[in-house]
Amino acid sequence: MFFHTENPLTHHLDGELNEFLLDRQARNLSAQTVRFYQYSLEIWRAFLVDSGIVASAGFQTSQVSSSHIRLFLVHLNERGHSAGGVAAVFRGLRAFLLWHKAEFDAPTWEPLKRVQSPKVPKERLPPISFDDFQRLLEETLPRTFTGDRDRAFLLFLLDTGIRHAEAHALTVGDVDLSTGQVIIQRGKGGKGRAVFIGVKTRRALAAYYRYREQLNEDGALWVKEDGEALAKSSLRQIVKRLAQRAGIPEPGMHAFRRAFAVNALRNGMDIVTLQRLLGHSDLGVINRYLALVDDDLRRSHTQFGVVDNMSKPFSERGKR
Repeated sequence: MFFHTENPLTHHLDGELNEFLLDRQARNLSAQTVRFYQYSLEIWRAFLVDSGIVASAGFQTSQVSSSHIRLFLVHLNERGHSAGGVAAVFRGLRAFLLWHKAEFDAPTWEPLKRVQSPKVPKERLPPISFDDFQRLLEETLPRTFTGDRDRAFLLFLLDTGIRHAEAHALTVGDVDLSTGQVIIQRGKGGKGRAVFIGVKTRRALAAYYRYREQLNEDGALWVKEDGEALAKSSLRQIVKRLAQRAGIPEPGMHAFRRAFAVNALRNGMDIVTLQRLLGHSDLGVINRYLALVDDDLRRSHTQFGVVDNMSKPFSERGKR
């Protein structure tokens, strides 16, 4: 059971929440996705109890109204959740409410009908710069297990643009060193795809493999020196440790993905190919990367534009 309480006020509510999470599991969603739904609904449940909305035994989700949802969004903002955090929790709640409506065949119950999704500012978060990336590489000690592994990991992130969770899930058998093909067995949304690594990354990976006593195809790609698989948080620690040594701000794991996308576009990759490599279901995020490339063009025009860089402005021509 995901939700278990001795409180009779939430008995029915907890049952509905558990049924929803069971449905998510039955759909073969990833454990991470199920945990996201549970996290969102834990916040929702606590709000219903603490605000007094659950005021009598037998409270059920069918009693939720649009006003309750709006109060919940205000509550999240007042509690200091970021705009992205509020939107994420709302997505989890929205999925639960839509499931409840369909599961219990309640066509007239429409608490979401007039509730607008929270707006999230479309920040243009920067990719890691090549200078900072090179400084990270310089902090990897060559000809050591940790140094060669960390170097291979950094190159792998930048060369593939894969997500943090996807990198953590990789096995040795997912990577073909001869062709450079990397199979993402289960990406975001449970979708698989193929990405690729180039010659330099393959060489770095081969150098890392020399320390591996066993290269079982089912074994984790990224491991400790004793062969034990690295935890997902340990991959982040690699970047953090190297950034501290290099004396640069710690880049987020997604900064490597953004760098792959932006520089692929700068190098002339078409957006459909990039979309497939990144595993996006639509072009919305790709357009945000394109906006960064447009900024490059704007700066280049400012520096090299023909008219503004003429030796004599038009206004000065014809004067005698």
